[in-house]
Amino acid sequence: MEKRSFSIAGHRTSIALEPDFWLGLEAMAGARELSLAGLVREIDETRRTTNLSSAVRLAVLAWYRDRPQP
Repeated sequence: MEKRSFSIAGHRTSIALEPDFWLGLEAMAGARELSLAGLVREIDETRRTTNLSSAVRLAVLAWYRDRPQP
């Protein structure tokens, strides 16, 4: 697990994810031309789970599942 901190909605929060999820989140942010903090803020604003780390994992999985295949 790797923990990183972000400022979201005016407060600091930390997220602990496995390295592969950080790589996926970085790829997702790059594809959407967002900073990691900006992407995490979007996920936080639209999540349906109480745990932000879980919401981030689900968002990364959905992004890989739903993106067009070559």
